Amino acid sequence: MSGHNKWSTIKHKKARQDSLRSKAWTKVVREMIVAARDGGGDIEFNPGLRLAVQKAKALNMPKDNIERAIKRGAGGGEGTNFDEVFYEGYGPGGVAVLVKALTDNKNRTVAEVRLAFSKAGGAVGEAGCVAWQFETKGLITIAGEGREEDEVMMAAIEAGAEDVEVDDNTFQITTAPTDLAEVAKNLEAAGYALDSVELTKIAQNTIKVEDAKVAGQTMKLWQVLEDNDDVQNVYTNADIDDALLAEIMG
Repeated sequence: MSGHNKWSTIKHKKARQDSLRSKAWTKVVREMIVAARDGGGDIEFNPGLRLAVQKAKALNMPKDNIERAIKRGAGGGEGTNFDEVFYEGYGPGGVAVLVKALTDNKNRTVAEVRLAFSKAGGAVGEAGCVAWQFETKGLITIAGEGREEDEVMMAAIEAGAEDVEVDDNTFQITTAPTDLAEVAKNLEAAGYALDSVELTKIAQNTIKVEDAKVAGQTMKLWQVLEDNDDVQNVYTNADIDDALLAEIMG
């Protein structure tokens, strides 16, 4: 599995499970509320909202839920006071970890994030300590079943993508951040069902984690953070071998 997009792939596999769908919906609802609050409720003139709506559709969120979230954000009513914050630190074995959150209570969120790092044998660091190791990219995933690799790659490049990787029967399509919404729109118009659409942080260099204990602690930290409702995304430069990862995840 590619070290760069490993964590996005795992996350979207988890999100396909019914038991985790509601949690994924909670996170994207927050994104739509904040995007509509900050840029208005018209997706044609609000790229951030358009992107959040594409993500919601990829998660099969009902239209009514999407419209309610947009109306709530654009109206500036109760529940729109979310702030975007980033936490940076080092996980087990010194791997870099970057956490993006949308929270209505920064004190609560930072306490929970610090506790998660501490229990995993890591620590939260100062702002800027690891962010420089990550590059912002657009990421679209498409299920590979029944799809020819050459066909998808050609369609993605024609849609404006930068690169395409195939990993565990999933196409991972990367774009420039500003091109993500347009590439997703073009792929949908070409008849592709998108599993996920998001802005992500990709580690420019990865750290190979080969020790089973450290790998297990890294996965535990990642899972605890991802399960936190305030946390939108977790990025790390850890690269765990597929066989070891399968052993850890059972």
